[in-house]
Amino acid sequence: MERIKKGDKQKALSLIKTAEEDLKFTLTLSVSKESSNTIIRNIYESFRMMGESILVNKGIKFSDHVQSINELLKLKIQTSRPLNLLDSLRKLRHKINYNGHLSTIEESKEAISIARSLFDDLKKEVEKIIN
Repeated sequence: MERIKKGDKQKALSLIKTAEEDLKFTLTLSVSKESSNTIIRNIYESFRMMGESILVNKGIKFSDHVQSINELLKLKIQTSRPLNLLDSLRKLRHKINYNGHLSTIEESKEAISIARSLFDDLKKEVEKIIN
């Protein structure tokens, strides 16, 4: 369910900045069996916040993460990897949070690879939209 309200450019920009800082920190973590779930959750959350920033800027109040990720999937930009990997990341994070999935080192390395290949291009595009 979405509701329209006044857009908030400053909050949108703040979400992008926080997403970037959180991702930067997450990428400094050593990959291990113990850190894999945290790495995947944090990477996903950085992308989700970036999608949320588009909605906040438009003044759309939303109720789930799917809408935030879908905002990123709608973007018409060239990236080195497909944007639909973000939905795969969302599903993996869902399995971790709600099904008790213990992610593997390979899954966390893939999440890191997705972040490194998509985040900067998406951030530039989202900042253009907001500004």
